[in-house]
Amino acid sequence: MGNGFDKKEADVTIAGKVYTLMGYESEDYLQRVAAYINTRLAEYQRTDAFRRLPVETQNVLTLLNIADDFFKAREQLDQVSADLEKRDKETYDLKHDLVVQMTRMEALEKTFKELKEEHERSERRIIELEAELRGMDQARGRRDAHEPGQGQQKGNPGGKR
Repeated sequence: MGNGFDKKEADVTIAGKVYTLMGYESEDYLQRVAAYINTRLAEYQRTDAFRRLPVETQNVLTLLNIADDFFKAREQLDQVSADLEKRDKETYDLKHDLVVQMTRMEALEKTFKELKEEHERSERRIIELEAELRGMDQARGRRDAHEPGQGQQKGNPGGKR
């Protein structure tokens, strides 16, 4: 069938005995599990106290230690998952903040551009008004030069105080 859901069979050696295991995992995986158990057993067998225990007690202690490894690994995985979730949230928040700041920056750039254009229009208008004022001053100067008595005191036509 070959659909990946077929049970696989593997012969493994645990504590010197050959066992035929069946499962959905690969033979390589099942061999690694057996190697892990053998490594743990070898660690325990190094101590005299463990070797003096009855085989049934040795097996129970081995099972307890392997279960302890499993629960510690699960706790570590849960912690790593929680840390990853926290970092994902922080990353999301940072990305959100970045988008907000980019939007603000775009708005500020638009405002800056508008103010710059308004400033340039104002400068052009100032130049126009200054030119107009100079033209008016020049026209007044020519008129004053052609009209006699314009430079005299105003406001007292009779000369009396």
